[in-house]
Amino acid sequence: MTLQLHRPDGSGGLVPTPPPGRSRAEDWRKDLRSYRWHVAPLRNTEMNPTSTVAAVAFWVVLAGLTFALLLWGYGSSFWHWH
Repeated sequence: MTLQLHRPDGSGGLVPTPPPGRSRAEDWRKDLRSYRWHVAPLRNTEMNPTSTVAAVAFWVVLAGLTFALLLWGYGSSFWHWH
């Protein structure tokens, strides 16, 4: 939240306001394209989330590798109980 897009409302709060010279109806995606090369609009990577299967697989593999590292460390006496 910036004061550029949020102005005081007079009663201690902030109210979202558009930047000067722009209307709310204007398409904000125009700002994502390169005006120098006139290419297509850039994709919003937040709209392509990681699939659930890939996310769960990542955490399961990470947990498995961590567990294997701990087993190896204590089993080979690299780490030891005091």
